[in-house]
Amino acid sequence: MAKSKSAAREFVWLQCSETGDLNYRTEINVKGGMAEKLKAGLKKYSPRLRKHTLHKVKRK
Repeated sequence: MAKSKSAAREFVWLQCSETGDLNYRTEINVKGGMAEKLKAGLKKYSPRLRKHTLHKVKRK
């Protein structure tokens, strides 16, 4: 049997820094640590504000 690749991945939510909404869910690689790009946050679209805002990683 082949090893499952999903064991080294984890789902996280991206939370808007301005509204606090959890707008996006994405998978990250847990094995190698979190990328610096994700730690700093990503510019994603916020439907409530209708503009791009900074979204930070939130683990449920």
